[in-house]
Amino acid sequence: MTILVTGATGALGGRIVAHLLDRVPAAEIAVSVRDAGRAADLAAAGVDVRQADFDDAASVRRAFDGVDRLVLVSTNGSDDQRLAQHATAVRAAADAGVGFLAYTSVTAADADSVAGLAEVHGGTERAIRDTGIPFSFLRNNMYHENYTGQLAAAYDRGALVTATGSGRLASAARDDYAEAAAVVASTPGHDRTVYELTGPRAWTFDELAAIATGITGRPLAHVGAADADLAQGLRDAGLPGFLADTLVAIDVAVRAGRLAEVRPDLPKLLGRAPVDIADAARAALA
Repeated sequence: MTILVTGATGALGGRIVAHLLDRVPAAEIAVSVRDAGRAADLAAAGVDVRQADFDDAASVRRAFDGVDRLVLVSTNGSDDQRLAQHATAVRAAADAGVGFLAYTSVTAADADSVAGLAEVHGGTERAIRDTGIPFSFLRNNMYHENYTGQLAAAYDRGALVTATGSGRLASAARDDYAEAAAVVASTPGHDRTVYELTGPRAWTFDELAAIATGITGRPLAHVGAADADLAQGLRDAGLPGFLADTLVAIDVAVRAGRLAEVRPDLPKLLGRAPVDIADAARAALA
């Protein structure tokens, strides 16, 4: 059996491969990467490294040759870029006769979870369904690290600034999502499943600021910003416009309560409780 993970030099894909290496022999794992040189450590570990560019359909089709189970990690970029790249990968999987496809989607992708993200992931899920390939949709909520990674900079600025208001977020650790993907890729019984993956509780950004204060002993306040002001601030900090808009859309979804539901799927796949936001903040500020 060959399990292939796309985007294996990325933050999520790399962790998925690491967890697969704990579960199956390296000879059963393949990866597709844009730059094979960045995956030299995986090749040295016995993983089959294949070069593929999702903007080059022929390279993706070659990379998927002989693959039994595929983990398609969603790409980065504008909405149009991502949809096109995902469509290329899905067509290649169908043409290559892939037997099972696990896709890293977003929470409630079939609803209006996050403007932009729901369209990208929902469209990709529909494309996968249309192929007839047995699938599992791993609908990840946000990563703890998206927010705990901002805490040091928040101290530098003097406040944690968001447009989330008092909204709650049921985020989880990136590594927990990665381990869940490795479980689904390497074990039977996941055909035509949809997993809504969340952390163990929903928290507010006031709570995150208080957690940081407790860890460091230095006060940190959470300050609200208007959507447009936050978007402009992100652009001024050098973020591409599409990314700034996506980050603000996520804050809007949090404020509206669309990312607050806690679901049992992640602990069931992991066989343990997911990492709590307080533990993630402690690791980030250590």
